[in-house]
Amino acid sequence: MYVNFWYPIGTSAEITSGEPYRAEVLGLKFVAFRDKEGQAHVLSDTCVHRGGSLSKGWIKDGCVVCPYHGWEYGGDGKCRTVPSIGYGEKPPPRAKVDSYPVKEKYGIVFAFLGDLAEEERPTLYEIEEYGQEGWRANELVVLDINYYYERSIENGLDPAHNEFVHPTHGFSGTRPDYRVPPVNMEDWPLGCWGSVVIASSAKKGEVGEKVRPYESMTEAGSGTHGPNVLVTLIHLTPEKWWHQYFFEAPVDNDRTRIYFINMRNMILEPEHDKAIEEQNLMVAHQDIDVLSELNPVRTPNSNTKEILMPADQVIVRYREWLKSWENKGWRIDVSAMKAKRGDVAFAIPCPERRTSGNWVLDPIPLVKSQ
Repeated sequence: MYVNFWYPIGTSAEITSGEPYRAEVLGLKFVAFRDKEGQAHVLSDTCVHRGGSLSKGWIKDGCVVCPYHGWEYGGDGKCRTVPSIGYGEKPPPRAKVDSYPVKEKYGIVFAFLGDLAEEERPTLYEIEEYGQEGWRANELVVLDINYYYERSIENGLDPAHNEFVHPTHGFSGTRPDYRVPPVNMEDWPLGCWGSVVIASSAKKGEVGEKVRPYESMTEAGSGTHGPNVLVTLIHLTPEKWWHQYFFEAPVDNDRTRIYFINMRNMILEPEHDKAIEEQNLMVAHQDIDVLSELNPVRTPNSNTKEILMPADQVIVRYREWLKSWENKGWRIDVSAMKAKRGDVAFAIPCPERRTSGNWVLDPIPLVKSQ
């Protein structure tokens, strides 16, 4: 898991001005809420007084209130009121928690979980066709899964699993001429991309029967943006396209929350939304059934612990990108964090820590850069 990227915190509907919302991302808890103007804010979830959980409090005058002693924190993370010293008194300078940059797009509230200045930050992925004429988005789907996010991303980059995991996509290897087509791979600014051209012939139910001559060619590809965004583009014909976007939030080393957006430039009538969503969920759960049983649960630290094939080359490149961010010092040291859990309150340093000191919460431990 890595700091200094944009992560989905919750849906726009989940984060309200009525009560705080708790999110768990990167092994830590965060509180999200809206101020009086409706602007979303994301803070570390630990009150610096005596460890109260801000997400278990309430909203008052656009501030989140700690349920333990009533300390009130604004969207900038600074404490506005300490009731025990009087509502008109100024809180001590150290009475502050980390507040993270926020962007709200596609019905999702994203937070930049890191301390980089704005001009240094990796970008939030832009869905260029979102809201454009000739395109329709299905309702945002949120999936809570019990496996590590890297396994999910790698599954999306894998052109060899469709034949076996998704019965509607292939022949389960029973066709004698089956093999994965050559993978066209390239780097993106913050990740990698791989695509294949697939010849389509038989429909479901024709396995074992005489296969008709190839009728169409489908180009399908997937790519990454940062460690946690997967993009899948399926071009059934030069004019008929499906574009799918997965913004993934690692809850911890064993759980992931996926925010899934499906775009299409065909069959645009709203009455088709439900059937398309059901089809997407069926395919998603086929993946979930397999990925939930992987051993080891997390991606091996060395490629020598797996036998990788040419079809896995995009996965290998994704792992190389992850290593590059580890070398920048952005990878969370999960073992060190777990060793001190219960004794130390950690926070991911926010950008303000670059310009001010006197912070109470300890910065999350990171793997030392090489």
